Amino acid sequence: MNFAQAGIRIEKEGEFAELKAAVERAFAASNLQKFLKRLESKSVRIRDFDGVLDKQCLEHVDATLKQAGKTAKSLYAALTMSDQAQMREFYLEKLEQVDQSTRHKFSRLYQYY
Repeated sequence: MNFAQAGIRIEKEGEFAELKAAVERAFAASNLQKFLKRLESKSVRIRDFDGVLDKQCLEHVDATLKQAGKTAKSLYAALTMSDQAQMREFYLEKLEQVDQSTRHKFSRLYQYY
């Protein structure tokens, strides 16, 4: 029997969808290098989602979020605790999908310590 994660309903769908789209755009091929360079310049490890939010790294690479006049941190804060957990999980899944050559180029961001 394979493991199947239980589906947890998103309570704040609007805010969740906006933040999810911003994360997807940051990890899109057209923005990925810019996003990783921003993390590097702000000394934020890629797995530190709170640091990414605090340093406004998503807003720096996502014009849509910036034009909406919202911050990723405010969208995240508006989510319930279970929604926040699912967003962190989604973010971690996206960063693990980055190709090996890019991960090697930005290996300092991917280091645990």
